[in-house]
Amino acid sequence: MAKSPMGNLGLILTSYVFFSIVLFAHAQFAKKTYIVQMDKSAMPATFANHLEWYSSKVKSVLSKSVQAEMDNEERIIYNYQTAFHGVAAKLSPEEAQNLEAEDGVVAIFPDTKYQLHTTRSPMFLGLEPARNADIWSEKLVDHDVVVGVLDTGIWPESDSFNDTGMRAIPAHWRGACETGRGFRKHHCNRKIVGARSFFHGYEAATGKMNEQAEYKSPRDQDGHGTHTAATVAGSPVRGANLLGYAHGTARGMAPGSRVAAYKVCWIGGCFSSDILSAIDKAVADGVNVLSISLGGGVSSYYRDSLSVAAFGAMEKGVFVSCSAGNAGPDPASLTNVSPWIATVGASTMDRDFPAIVKLGNGRRVTGVSIYKGKNTLSTKKQYPLVYLGGNSTSPDPRSLCLEGTLDPKKVAGKIVICDRGISPRVQKGHVVKNAGGVGMILANTEGNGEELVADCHLLPAAAIGAKEAKELKHYILTNGKASATIAFLGTRLGIKPSPVVAAFSSRGPNLLSLEILKPDLVAPGVNILAAWSEVIGPSSLSTDRRRVKFNILSGTSMSCPHVSGIAALLKSKHPEWSPAAIKSSLMTTAYVHDNTRNPLRDASIATPSSSYDHGAGHVNPRRALDPGLIYDIEPQDYFEFLCAQRLTPTELKVFGKYANRSCRHSLAIPGDLNYPAISAVFPEKISVSVLTLHRTVTNVGPPVSKYHVVVSPFKGASVKVEPETLNFTRRYQKLSYKITFTTKSRQTEPEFGGLVWKDGVQRVRSPVTITWLPPI
Repeated sequence: MAKSPMGNLGLILTSYVFFSIVLFAHAQFAKKTYIVQMDKSAMPATFANHLEWYSSKVKSVLSKSVQAEMDNEERIIYNYQTAFHGVAAKLSPEEAQNLEAEDGVVAIFPDTKYQLHTTRSPMFLGLEPARNADIWSEKLVDHDVVVGVLDTGIWPESDSFNDTGMRAIPAHWRGACETGRGFRKHHCNRKIVGARSFFHGYEAATGKMNEQAEYKSPRDQDGHGTHTAATVAGSPVRGANLLGYAHGTARGMAPGSRVAAYKVCWIGGCFSSDILSAIDKAVADGVNVLSISLGGGVSSYYRDSLSVAAFGAMEKGVFVSCSAGNAGPDPASLTNVSPWIATVGASTMDRDFPAIVKLGNGRRVTGVSIYKGKNTLSTKKQYPLVYLGGNSTSPDPRSLCLEGTLDPKKVAGKIVICDRGISPRVQKGHVVKNAGGVGMILANTEGNGEELVADCHLLPAAAIGAKEAKELKHYILTNGKASATIAFLGTRLGIKPSPVVAAFSSRGPNLLSLEILKPDLVAPGVNILAAWSEVIGPSSLSTDRRRVKFNILSGTSMSCPHVSGIAALLKSKHPEWSPAAIKSSLMTTAYVHDNTRNPLRDASIATPSSSYDHGAGHVNPRRALDPGLIYDIEPQDYFEFLCAQRLTPTELKVFGKYANRSCRHSLAIPGDLNYPAISAVFPEKISVSVLTLHRTVTNVGPPVSKYHVVVSPFKGASVKVEPETLNFTRRYQKLSYKITFTTKSRQTEPEFGGLVWKDGVQRVRSPVTITWLPPI
């Protein structure tokens, strides 16, 4: 018997209601990972240990539904107990909300996905052994320093991790060498003193790992982690090169230091629950420095789990160095902006890999490239040029050479111009090659400016700047027979000007606190040669069958380990120094002029860069070892800074609970934090025309020394320093001074300058920024 239309409607409605209930139930009980911060001191005496108490708290809020009763999987995936206290647990949103209201729970953070911020540098930084025997002296390894590298793991067979001649593993080291697919106990040695992997958060977010596709162990198949670890502390390797480019001796910044690899990044990303566990474990293991070349979004200090964990590490005396990010040249594009973190931007070196594009009209365009292959173009022959973007100003998938956009009929046998953007640079070349193109010219857009980043291309290719790209496209549009060829010139040294701030390097200001200048400084991050994983090609494309021992990469991911390694050098020479003292020495000795004696330039616009681009300046390890004066900061001082930021008591608990910290209100304003950079922020009220900041310096130079101050002139304000002279009579003596800013004329843009203390030998420089907030 046929059903009536009304019966069908009723069946549909019933099915819809049932389906809606199922969807609602799924949404209500769907679990994701949350990081639960606990007040360790609040544990009742009835519990044997903290994990037992944490577990009981989690169980108390589990949904009592049939689904929850049938769910027998373990909810807790991590237990944090050193730099952070609490657990990571799989919860539904409702369960997380209920748990946050429980006694003893300080805060709950949803698991967050972070992104990686992807050797001539020792010589460029003045760390050659021949010239600076003191820096490379065996005396510096009297205090064995361990650098924990949070990244994609490590390739232990690399010569950069050879431990020949190294002493026994430091007695303070409590770490482990975890085993797994492709990684055994013997892969650790006196150089790689520890290796761990963290994947529970990754699996909770993405599902069970495909162990055939990636190593569920500390072994690095991506290459990024091996590269950063070798940059930090790689042993000297003679004859290092990439396909003949950048030939020389590769070494890390602190070759006498040890490496502990903490694998937190996987094919599907890097998750905060894994990162937090790695930091917690690294501090417990006994690392002295943490190098973290990754970051996420910045919304607040207290809701950034990496920031909170870094605070805990700092409290334990660990120096934390993080990459600034690769979102430049956009302003306020920084990550990792907390004042207790050293935030590192990227700059160029004086080494380049030139490639010449010879046009059919006789013009020669200089670009860069790392290419070596059988299909090198003949320099005696011209090849047809093609650009599929036309003269339109709007983006065209074909002009970007995206996958599947190139018509072989139009590009076969030709050199194709591809605009930068959206897809990886080397992947564009792969698309061109598959479509039958014989070469590629990678064209910078206005956002990239004139910055040239060399890549290990799969076909003959050269990258050119935005101005040259514009002229090249005009040549094609006005010449029906446009042609070119590409010649590769190898490695060139002594490039001027250098260093230059990389266009991709993320910029300030720090919108969470204008009073804290970020980035802190810049370091080499463009075209850096270092060790590489031998399971993947230098282009990182799955189709790249080449295998190399060293690779050249660019990114703030590369600049961060430079600073981490230099911090390890400082820790070796000054084991008693706090993390803040080390950062101060790095910042106050940084330089702000290039090798042409002109101010540091910004690659994106080819004009002088500002402190929002380069922070305190370019790192200078030789001077940082002996800074003369330092600006020291205690953990309580950082907490006072947060108090001055007007965080609520609940928000402050995130940082203060473990040491039972409370606000003593020792800082009148956030700008009074004893930071090496000085930032005066005039409020919206026009009536406030005078602002006074305070600083204290510690003498780490000769016991008897006399410093006098020099301050840059500013258009919008006069600056007075009291006293103008600091007379020290003993080592480690502290003396204070105040800086008074008086507005002469409110400026619509920030002003940048410097304050320098001089004693005839030392030059202790603090960048000075003055900002006038728009009047209400």
